[in-house]
Amino acid sequence: MSLGAERPRATVTTGIGYDCHRFAAGRRLVLGGVELDHDRGLAGHSDADVLTHAIIDALLGAAVLGDIGEHFPDGDERYRDADSLELLRTTVAMLMHRGMTIVHVDATVMIERPHVAPAREEIRRTLAEALGISSEHVSVKATRGEGMGFVGREEGAAALAVATVER
Repeated sequence: MSLGAERPRATVTTGIGYDCHRFAAGRRLVLGGVELDHDRGLAGHSDADVLTHAIIDALLGAAVLGDIGEHFPDGDERYRDADSLELLRTTVAMLMHRGMTIVHVDATVMIERPHVAPAREEIRRTLAEALGISSEHVSVKATRGEGMGFVGREEGAAALAVATVER
């Protein structure tokens, strides 16, 4: 580099994602790509993994690429019963193709039961693998509705995620 020339600086952006699904009998409960033992799963066109869906939306938001419904519409039969981790991997590839690197993901699952804590580390590892980053940069937390709202009444689950991306 010559004197006076500046190195291009990386741009760091952040996105937020949210998803919710109601419980339904006869469905698997999948959170962060990990199946949890529960008497009901979440209803949806894909596997209804609220945690992974929230992370996808956070990544798309950080990259200014729209939302999950634009890329993986629930009216498209190609995504019926889709593995949300595959959708996440596709999203990661879209970002990488545009020269973006995922720096960090922080997510919270809102679910009355089952308790997420016993599966938390497996969920973090599974998500980190799909994201292509170290599990040290993937935070997964869980909270309950304490009997209030649709989460507290055990009608469904929700997730909120924040993603940091570097360009």
